[in-house]
Amino acid sequence: MCSGRMMPALLIFAAVSLCCLVFGVASAFAPPQTLLSRQTIFVSAPRTESATVLLHASSSPSDVEEEARMLRELASQLRGEVSEFQQAKDEVAAAEQEAKNKAIEQEQHIRLQYSAEVPILKSDGTTVMERVDFPPRIPGGKSHITAVQADLPLGILLGEHEAIPGAIRVDEVAAETNGDSAGVQEGDILRACTACQQTMETPTWQLLAGGIGQPKTKRFLLSTDGRPFEEVMEAVSSNRMDPEGRPVWLVLERSE
Repeated sequence: MCSGRMMPALLIFAAVSLCCLVFGVASAFAPPQTLLSRQTIFVSAPRTESATVLLHASSSPSDVEEEARMLRELASQLRGEVSEFQQAKDEVAAAEQEAKNKAIEQEQHIRLQYSAEVPILKSDGTTVMERVDFPPRIPGGKSHITAVQADLPLGILLGEHEAIPGAIRVDEVAAETNGDSAGVQEGDILRACTACQQTMETPTWQLLAGGIGQPKTKRFLLSTDGRPFEEVMEAVSSNRMDPEGRPVWLVLERSE
């Protein structure tokens, strides 16, 4: 038998056990909807992305087709903008290239206008034809450079230019002379001419033997710009010493 002190505790335990039993039985026989609603209470709110997916999933076929059409139109518009941008870029590049080509052509034209191919004496004694630039002495850009060859005597009269300091001018060209046949014209400015010079060349074996060497004539192109008139006349006449008897080269600047 239980003592009088334990009786209240036993009664309380029995009451709690009976309540748990009743609750378990009620839960077992409850409808599914009730259980579902009870579980739904503890589910958190769905995310926005999930709602969007559910919304699209529930959209009608016409809505999906309309959205696809709008996307196609947007893609077509973007492709058009890209094409227009590329076309504008190509046009700018083409214009820049055209401007560069025109500048190059202009430079080439100016170089051809103020240059000539003439014989140049190299350090090894050989002579090669090279294009040499002659900056214009006649102002205004209305002149050009020409090079001619003529045998001596030239039949031309040279003089100092009155308006251009240090320039030698063709004052007169006699008719039916070598200068006339070569195309020299009155008023031309002499910019360069070939000249001959004698030098003594002594091989090493002659130096060792006490030799004095042998004379050798070399021909070279001499610029006449700024040179005294007498020196230019001597240079032209020196072509008589050419052992090969070659024609005189005259580089002339001519007004157009």
